[in-house]
Amino acid sequence: MDQQEYARTSAAYLRFADEEARDRSALYDELARGAASDPLVIAFLLRLPKEKRQPNLLFAATRLLFGTPSGWHQFRHVLRKNEDAIRAIMLKRSTQTNEPARCATLLPVLARLPQPLALIEVGASAGLCLMADRYGYDYDRGLVLPSVNQLDPPVFSCVVNATTPVPTAPPLVTWRAGLDLDPVDISDPRQAAWLEALVWPEQSDRLAKLRTAMRIAAENKPRIVKGDLRTDLSRLAAEGPKNGTLVIFHSAVLAYIRSQPEREEFARSVKTLCDFWISNESPRIFPKIAARAATEAPKGCFLMSVNGVPVGWTDPHGASLDWISELPGSEG
Repeated sequence: MDQQEYARTSAAYLRFADEEARDRSALYDELARGAASDPLVIAFLLRLPKEKRQPNLLFAATRLLFGTPSGWHQFRHVLRKNEDAIRAIMLKRSTQTNEPARCATLLPVLARLPQPLALIEVGASAGLCLMADRYGYDYDRGLVLPSVNQLDPPVFSCVVNATTPVPTAPPLVTWRAGLDLDPVDISDPRQAAWLEALVWPEQSDRLAKLRTAMRIAAENKPRIVKGDLRTDLSRLAAEGPKNGTLVIFHSAVLAYIRSQPEREEFARSVKTLCDFWISNESPRIFPKIAARAATEAPKGCFLMSVNGVPVGWTDPHGASLDWISELPGSEG
């Protein structure tokens, strides 16, 4: 067994427990810590490709097949008895969480850009985050509802700081499309069930809102193109209408591109394809952008940037936004 890979994988599960699961999911915190210290579980993970070793993927695959475990010991028992079945799901699926609540952190940016908007989401999965104008938002000091008559839209709550430019109305979106290596068809019950399995076990309200967002997406059918962000984005961007502000955005996607030079090349090229590029990723993804932030990273937060300029720290599931900077060139 490669000891360096063993240590790296164990550390990744501890980091997940410390930075993501703690205070958000007691069960996933327990499972991640148990996995990190268990040689048999780490050995199981090391027999998978590197990109298939993520905690979310392991836990969701197990829950999809065998339900939610009561704790670490039951989880370990199920995994040891059903390694082949769980491995097959992990190889077939990916962690396309497609968390629609992230739209709550995206909206203050979209609402301040020159309208109307043409949106492209990279890593769009089922396209739920392309429907930001069809959801409702509660920012404590302001409730934003969709301008389109939408039956019972999900309302996502987001805690914001005093400097956050809370929108008063949703943006005007006239064109939208997504790009994904493996688009999710939510009209397929099996694919919809996978998205539901990716919701953390204690988060029943999040699951209910995901189901509502999936219904809205199923009714509106956003266009999702199968393709790679490194080779196919320019072709999709060229289809954007000339009479709208073209926005390319992504959340929790670039971690799947392991090469830092490839990430930097993406950052360089994407800015040539659109009017505004919105990145919502771990600050480790673009360290040069993170170094420009006016404040230090809160633990477990993503960094949202616009055209390479940091504008806010965001909760990975859209629950909070700490605004730190003005938007670059948003007047229009």
